[in-house]
Amino acid sequence: MNRLNKYVRLQTASLMLLCLTSIGQAQEKQTTKSDPNLPRVLIIGDSISIGYTKPTIELLQGVANVERVKANCGDTNRGKHNLKRWLGKTDWDVIHFNWGLHDLCYRHPDSKVQGHRDKVNGTISVPLNEYEKNLESLVQQLEKTGATLVWATTTPVPEGEAGRVVGDDLKYNRVAEKIMKRHGIRINDLHKLASGFDASLWTGPGNVHFKKTGSAKLAKQVAQEIKAALKEKKTKNN
Repeated sequence: MNRLNKYVRLQTASLMLLCLTSIGQAQEKQTTKSDPNLPRVLIIGDSISIGYTKPTIELLQGVANVERVKANCGDTNRGKHNLKRWLGKTDWDVIHFNWGLHDLCYRHPDSKVQGHRDKVNGTISVPLNEYEKNLESLVQQLEKTGATLVWATTTPVPEGEAGRVVGDDLKYNRVAEKIMKRHGIRINDLHKLASGFDASLWTGPGNVHFKKTGSAKLAKQVAQEIKAALKEKKTKNN
């Protein structure tokens, strides 16, 4: 029995070492060297932005150093509590940002659905009037960085989503658009783009997420808008 236990421990240790090595290799492959001669770009957003970050980095190689906040940025309340830390000490040239899908989500502690989503019995995370106040505050904080800002509209809520009401995406986008226009901030209309996607680009029915092919299409437009913002920033500085 002792020999068996020793064998099991050795096999477990070997598997753990193999897993750690694989993780390290994967992280190494995803790490891109920062070029000090290139402008710096920060992406802020939820899991939708997580999906389009890697292809955006690839599309902007040699153009800009692109980074994303190392967290799901959630709703505007989370943004207010964490934005200063997320921005860090870096002098960002462009910041591409969004909040919305988490704000308009209904949740209930007893729900068994992922994220406790429940649009029937739940409570909305951030009501529209509070979202407007939060977003205004976040924009004012972002403007202090001196970066050229790009707002990404919140992507669509599909039929059958467990915690989100179809059409709330439009309401929250209208409020955000009003704020962005007041501050003269560029708008990257990802909602319009994704609204034209067929089912093959979405993760599944009632799911707000996209397959890699869908995220790649979003990334193409994100990269285009970032390039335009970088050009705008350069023009202002000359």
